[in-house]
Amino acid sequence: MQSVMHGTGWRRDWPPRCRLLAPRKRSSALHHTRRRRGDWSANAGPHWIQSRSGTAAVSVPLPFPQTMFSAVYANHAGTSWPKPEPVRVAVRRALEADPLAWPDDFERDHARVARAFHVDDPSRLLLTPGCTSALAVAIADLPWQPGDRVVCGSFEHHALMRPLLKLAERGVELVRVPPAGEAPLDLDALEHALRLPTRLVATTAAGNVTGALAPLAELVRLAHGAGALALLDAAQVAGWLDLDVRALDVDLLAFAGHKGPQAPWGVGGLYVHRRVEMQTPHAVCDLAAPCAPMPGYCDTGSVDRAALAGLAAGFDWLAERPDRLARARSQVARLERAARDGGARRLGPAIADRVPTLALVHERISPSTLAAGLRARGVIASSGLQCAPEAHRTLGTDPDGVLRLSVGPATTDAEVDL
Repeated sequence: MQSVMHGTGWRRDWPPRCRLLAPRKRSSALHHTRRRRGDWSANAGPHWIQSRSGTAAVSVPLPFPQTMFSAVYANHAGTSWPKPEPVRVAVRRALEADPLAWPDDFERDHARVARAFHVDDPSRLLLTPGCTSALAVAIADLPWQPGDRVVCGSFEHHALMRPLLKLAERGVELVRVPPAGEAPLDLDALEHALRLPTRLVATTAAGNVTGALAPLAELVRLAHGAGALALLDAAQVAGWLDLDVRALDVDLLAFAGHKGPQAPWGVGGLYVHRRVEMQTPHAVCDLAAPCAPMPGYCDTGSVDRAALAGLAAGFDWLAERPDRLARARSQVARLERAARDGGARRLGPAIADRVPTLALVHERISPSTLAAGLRARGVIASSGLQCAPEAHRTLGTDPDGVLRLSVGPATTDAEVDL
């Protein structure tokens, strides 16, 4: 449920019953007044959204000129689109492959994905249906006992929070570390929380809402200094950052394939360091077998071979674009300037400390109304809570959320500047 502004207040109503209104004549006094206030670009007319609720209605100018976007996909933090041509070709080839080639194809693609994370032994990289299932395996298969402690941040995705909350129901203490200004994690508070014995530090590598990057190396160092394991939810950074699990010395790292890595839906992974002993009841395909320290393919589910082929091809495609993050950040910075000129405000740190994601709020226009207006212009963006209610409670944007814009490696400057 999203909030849509009407009259002088707010109401719960989704989807909003909105329609575009024709631009006012340029000669109108209202138009010239708003142009002087900088409510929209000087070279674009006013663009209005009307939200109706019974007899009440309000017309508000959107903070983006219509000429800025045209058929632009701006929800890459949700999922990448369109998939690169080599990814689509690899998926089709996998679907049509001779069954005799399946084992070799699997080994080749699995090894390619492992190399993307600098994993020496591909058997330490479990392939899963996605990041959500990877996080579930990582947390559920540790040998928890009542009284254990787990420390997390305050911007976690629900895919991480749900299994942690389930642990709390079993007597595990859950400690949340607050942010430090615009930084997603207060390292001093984390160090203080780790003074008591802790089994696991689990947090997102980059926020799902604002894209704010966590200090990964320092986080892992503090966790290990306290004798705790470190689990990173890398859903928002895989494909953007060079995640070297050896250099990070991280214990557990979960990722999604369909976001930054450009793969289809249905594939993700979990890296498990050799020192991590997990406790899974079906680590081999034998019901009589004892628990083992490492889950196997029977535990995480059958691998979507076509999606895996697309994932491997996606990493090859990304390797040919070493400047992708710098370009995407430059594009997001331009979007931010345009949004600011229209009265919207950014949440989160400066672009140098984020993946290419932009979270916006507007004083007078709800995120859902903004998204509806953009969609009417052919722009796909995200509005609401982005599956991270904990983050929105921390940001103070609950229950309406934000408008989130995010670009991808193939987003062109022409699309952004249109």
